[in-house]
Order: sequence, then structure tokens, then C-alpha cells
Amino acid sequence: MKFTDQLGRTIELNQAPQKLVSLVPSQTELLFDLGLEEEVIGITKFCVHPEHWFQNKTRVGGTKTVNIEKIKQLQPDLIIANKEENVKEQVEELEKHFPVFVTDVNTLDEAYQMIYQIGRLTQKESRGEEIIKQVNEGFSQLQTTNYKLHTAYLIWKDPYMTVGGDTFIDDMLYYNGFINVFSSRTRYPEITIGDIQNANCELLLLSSEPYPFKQKHIDELHEQLPDTKILLVDGEMFSWYGSRLLKASSYFNQLHKEILPQRH
Repeated sequence: MKFTDQLGRTIELNQAPQKLVSLVPSQTELLFDLGLEEEVIGITKFCVHPEHWFQNKTRVGGTKTVNIEKIKQLQPDLIIANKEENVKEQVEELEKHFPVFVTDVNTLDEAYQMIYQIGRLTQKESRGEEIIKQVNEGFSQLQTTNYKLHTAYLIWKDPYMTVGGDTFIDDMLYYNGFINVFSSRTRYPEITIGDIQNANCELLLLSSEPYPFKQKHIDELHEQLPDTKILLVDGEMFSWYGSRLLKASSYFNQLHKEILPQRH
């Protein structure tokens, strides 16, 4: 069968893959939730969910430092990669030897498309459709209000980096009823405290990943942004576009309860 990935590339599989390598943490978790316990034989060192896979599956390097020789030794019949998380040259080298399905997810709708496609690829289509249905139901019940908070989301420090309007995190902010004050920027721009001040930012979210922001960073930023509500948030809930989305809506509803009392 032929399959077209999210970059418009076509791969051909003669049967359901029996030896899978995943180079993307959120999609590794999706493969687990699709029921591919035995089929997944290789993951990255950042594929921390599920825990027993992280402990027991063969690790093939990092998302941007793939050990190509180790993957060749595994002889997978399918590799799942991502345009943003993996390095183009490494993916191109791998596809000389193995079928590589590349995803490109910047919105919730594209996440649904990705989940459906990987469900088809692995002949777990009905489970994939069930995951999509459950995620959609959860997001339809998000408790947002008409009061749109002007929000910035930080993913890095020294320099500070935020998210532009063409990212998956931006789409999650939108579904939460937040207005990304840096939505006119692209991807992950560097910004300054002055940029945040000038944007009239009401809510500043500090992600747990890739930079592990802590309470001490809230304390530091409060001195320069005394009128801005600053919170630590779970970066996986905002940036993992696989089956972690099953847990995202309840997390977001809890986050809104934390923010709401502070609004007035």
C-alpha cells in the first residue's frame, strides 16, 4: 500500500510494519496508545512516555542527533520522523535505506490528521479514530471565557525565546482562549523583557520544556513584570501533538481555574 506523509512524500509498505523506530517523543507515546507494544523497537533518549519503554526499548540517540548506524542494525521496516524535531539531512540519509514517514504538525487539525495517518500505517485505524474522537470531545468542553488574556509563552532562557503564530503551541493558546502577543512572529523567535513589556502582556506562561523553568524564574521575572500574571505550565500539554492530547483538555481546564480568580 502507498501512503502520503504530511510533507506530500509517498512511501510504500507491503504489510503492517513489524519493526518500528520512532524519532519523535509525542509520536512514540501515540504508538504505545495505538497498542504497538511489540512492534516499536527503537526510540530516542527524549521518548520518556511510557516509562517502561523509556527504560527498556533501544535508544537511537536524540531527536537531532540520531545514531544512524544503530538504526541500521535494528533494520526497521518503518521510521516515523517529524519535520521540526528531526534534522533534514539525517532523515534523508535514513530514507536511502528504510521507509520514513515524516509528520508536520502545527495545528490541532493537523494533529488529528497525523494520528489518523499513523493509525492507517500501522493497521490500528479504529484505535486511531477513537483517540481522535476522545481528544475532540475533550477540547469541545474546554471552559474558556470571553475575556481574552494577552499571553506570551516562553520556551527558553538566555536568550528568552517564545512561540510565533505558525506553531502548534500557538494553536493550543488559541483553544485556551489566550491571545498570543507574538503571533505575528514565526516559529521560535528570541525576545527581550522589553518586548514583553511593550506587548502589554497580561499572562506569561513559562514552559517546563525544553527549558525547565522553575519558581525562581517567576520570582526574577516578577521584578521586571510586576503587573503580569506569571505561571509555570506543563510543556508536554502545550506541545505534544500525539495521544498526550487525551490529557490536555482536563489540564487546561484546571489551568483556567488557577488563572480565573486572578483576572479581576
